[in-house]
Amino acid sequence: MRVSPRSLEEINEFLVKLGNPLVDDLVDIVEKHGGVKEINRKANESERLEILLGRLEKKNPRFLKDLLWLQDQRDDGAFIGLDEYRRKILGDRAGSVEFDESLAVTLEISACNFFPFVVEEARKAIADGDLMPARYIRVRSMTEQVEDGDIAAFSAATKIMGATYVQTLDNKGTLPGPDGAPINVHLGGPDTITGYFGGVGVPNRYALRWVDELLHYYTEHGVSEVLNVNPGTVTLGYLLYKMGVDVRFKISVFMGNDNPYAALWTLIGAKMFSREDGSTPLIGFNLSNSVDNWTLEQSGYIRDSLGLDGTRLEHHITETYKSIVRQPYDRLDELVEIAGKVADISAKHEGGVPSVEETREHQSDILDYFIPKKDIEARGLMPALTRNYLDKHDALNRTARVLTENGLAVLPAWKLHK
Repeated sequence: MRVSPRSLEEINEFLVKLGNPLVDDLVDIVEKHGGVKEINRKANESERLEILLGRLEKKNPRFLKDLLWLQDQRDDGAFIGLDEYRRKILGDRAGSVEFDESLAVTLEISACNFFPFVVEEARKAIADGDLMPARYIRVRSMTEQVEDGDIAAFSAATKIMGATYVQTLDNKGTLPGPDGAPINVHLGGPDTITGYFGGVGVPNRYALRWVDELLHYYTEHGVSEVLNVNPGTVTLGYLLYKMGVDVRFKISVFMGNDNPYAALWTLIGAKMFSREDGSTPLIGFNLSNSVDNWTLEQSGYIRDSLGLDGTRLEHHITETYKSIVRQPYDRLDELVEIAGKVADISAKHEGGVPSVEETREHQSDILDYFIPKKDIEARGLMPALTRNYLDKHDALNRTARVLTENGLAVLPAWKLHK
């Protein structure tokens, strides 16, 4: 079963071969953005909190005011502390329960597409003694986020709260592309998607455009983690990191990794292109919605055996009520079973609790992520989408409560819940 040293040698020879168009095209894009050192320098500067707040002072003063409020609430201790939260849930039992923080489940929410959602969520968390997520996923037009200042506001918010976040770039297989032209000219939406299983993602030269877009938002806006939906852009992400660019990515549920052997292939790639210090750009790994606890456990075994401890296994506990899975979809009981066995699980909440969702006039729908903001406002949908988002927050806190009741540790926003 050993990989032949000669085979590895041939792969290395291919990667460094002069005139290799696949590598040369990637290098050209890196050089276009100033080279590795300049890319990292600009990104580090762009993501500084004071730089982000300074941009908002000119771009969107209302967002700046909200961020300063959030910072004040944090500094004043308005959010419940983790020990206090555990006492609230466990009562007299709190002092006798030993929580294994090495197995803490990361509280994750998706998709948080508008910065005002975070402000409403924070107000609710303060009022109700809730926990805020330690990880956020965003699926919204990048160009649109720049226009209204949301991109800077959201980045600043995560720095204030102590959370990580992932952005979804515009160069993906949906129609149209960021320039208005179709990326996949044959794809006409959900009714044609069955003709492209495994190939919708980032077709043809759009893989290189994805890299170009990634480096733009990394250098200009400090976006250091992005969603990755395609085997080609996953490979490009590995190569970028190997070259020295410090950007990272998480793999989307849409990659369809639904068994341990798929996970093995993805993680072998991460290991092969890891740096000398063993680090990898694969910060999160969203398995398919169809996986069971056996696949989660085996994937954790592969990850740990390959020394890729920093790679979270991200798993949907709830999903949007419409347009993605059969309902009711609720994996909380399975999470309780696995959480004490596998480290670095991220419990992702993409929808509300199904029994709550079914009562809503406007139920969460993954297709809502792709509606332009101007259309949302024109249709008067923003209050409904805010309600959908707060339902996800409630689902996340249900998970936190049940895990705590079972003596299992959780990781919320670490600067808010000390």
